[in-house]
Order: sequence, then C-alpha cells, then structure tokens
Amino acid sequence: MNVLTSEWLKVRSLRSTHLILGLSLGTVLLGFGLAVMAANMYDTAPAARRPAARIADLEEVIVIVPQLCMGILGTLAITSEYVTGLIRTSLTIVPRRWPVLVAKSAIVGAIGLIIGLVTVFGTYFVTRWVLGDRFSGAYADPFTDRLPLLIAISLTVPTFALLGLGLGALFRSTAASIATLAGLVYVIPMIIGNIPEPWSERLGSVMIGALPREITGDLITTSVYGSLLPPSAAAAVLVAYAAFPLAVAMWLVGRRDV
Repeated sequence: MNVLTSEWLKVRSLRSTHLILGLSLGTVLLGFGLAVMAANMYDTAPAARRPAARIADLEEVIVIVPQLCMGILGTLAITSEYVTGLIRTSLTIVPRRWPVLVAKSAIVGAIGLIIGLVTVFGTYFVTRWVLGDRFSGAYADPFTDRLPLLIAISLTVPTFALLGLGLGALFRSTAASIATLAGLVYVIPMIIGNIPEPWSERLGSVMIGALPREITGDLITTSVYGSLLPPSAAAAVLVAYAAFPLAVAMWLVGRRDV
C-alpha cells in the first residue's frame, strides 16, 4: 500500500497529468460539437436525401483522443522518473523493483478506465440527445443494445494507458514510446488498409480499433479494420496489448542497470 500511495502521489504531482486529463475529458465536448454539426447538415439537406444519410458512431471516432492521451500518461508515469533520476530513489526504496511497476500499472490502469468510461459514455449520451431520431434512428436504438459495445470501446483506453507504461519501461524514452503509440493509432492502420487481401483483413483484425466490435460480435464493413477474430480471441488480443509489454518490462527491470 505504501508503494501504491507513493505512485499515486507521483502521477498526481506531474503537471502534465492535469493537462492530459483535461484534453481527454474535452473529447465529450468534441463529440457534442460533431453531433451538432451533423444534425445541422441533416436538417438542411433535401428531404429526398435524408433517408440515405448515415453517420459514424461518434464514440468510436473520438475515442482515439483519450486512447492517445492515456497512452502518453502511462508513458510519462515512468519515463519522467528516468529523466529526473527519481527512478534510482524509487528502486532503492523498493529493491525488488517489480512492485514499483505493478503499482504504476494499477494507478494508470484505474485512471484510464475512469477516463474511458466517462468519455465514451458521455459522448454517446450527448450524441443521442442531439441527434434524436435523425440518420434513420442511428442513435434511437435501446441503450441496452449498445451497452456491450460501449463497454468494449471504453476498455481500449486503459489498454493504451498500460501499453504506454510498458513501452516507457522498455524504451526509457518518452519520444520513442509516444511515437510507437501514435503509430498504432494512426500510421499502421492506414498502411494495413492499403495492403492487398487477404493480409489487409488478417492484420486489420488484430488492430486495437477492430477489437471492440469483434468482442461484441459486430461485423466491420466500413473501415480499414478486419473482423476475423471470434469474441474470445479478440478479448485475449486486447489483454495482450497491455500485458505483454508490461510482462517484458517487469522481466527486464530486475536485470538491467537503472
């Protein structure tokens, strides 16, 4: 508990933490703005074109922002200590070393989970309120029908937080870790989308963006992602994104110099 408390104080005392949390929570306002813009476009469109109008699930669109923000928070939770030299003090006080990383994982994972739930569900509810029955009732379905997907999308945010922490522990570099995270969110999916089939579908199915709909069994037909994995396999891949880098980092932290 002492280690856990100390890690919470470290994360809370970082000036960047407050900025990152603010940017993450601001995505609800972003979702609201997109919903208002979409509603205005729908209302001003000719009546004959409205039945064919479609809109993406905005909670899936804006989740990229809290994903990246929490990934950066996870990275800074450990790379900031390497930059300042505080990591030497931390590992001197906790000579077994691995409890430090476990405590950091618990803190950033919990923060990521809260942020994920707030931003995803918040965006869904404000979008539902703004759009009403527009776009052929895209947001008029019962909330319980969308609930499994909303939970699955929310879980990708703490996954990014833990992935960022694991990468930060492995690379010991903020720049390298954030570049890897940005590649997972933006670059690699675009590359995969241009690879010939069947590899585009196969590789797209293991991207984080594809996993929520695969976990809930929804078919993906309108993005660069694939939908080949069954729900259990998709859930295992999502866990692996967070667990594998952390497992490697915990193995290395006790075997290399600070």
